[in-house]
Amino acid sequence: MNSLILSTVARAVIALMVLFSLYLLIRGHNLPGGGFVGGLVAASAFLLHAIANGVPATRRLLRVDPRAITMIGVAVAIIAGLVAAFQGAPFLTGVWAFPGGVPLGTPLLFDVGVYLVVVGAVVTLVLALEEDA
Repeated sequence: MNSLILSTVARAVIALMVLFSLYLLIRGHNLPGGGFVGGLVAASAFLLHAIANGVPATRRLLRVDPRAITMIGVAVAIIAGLVAAFQGAPFLTGVWAFPGGVPLGTPLLFDVGVYLVVVGAVVTLVLALEEDA
């Protein structure tokens, strides 16, 4: 689509959508939301970019194949589960650390993995469908 208005507005909206998706990712691990919803919002931002600027421009923006993003997400989620297994706890048991008083744990790491899987999978699907159109 060659709409000047859409491509201009999309720049600002995409940045806000990605920022909001990161907020959902970070805040959502203790509340509803988290990796899945944040990933959907981020994938929607890339969809908007693909509609406004075309698939080749979106692929250049990503700089990484979306399938690779999916695989990295799967690896991060598996690592989050294995941390507990190496400490003798069941797979995917939450392990918490408090560096500098900030509670960080494997549930957030797992959410990051889910976020990357959702972004990679949805963007792969959307770009494939957009290329066929």
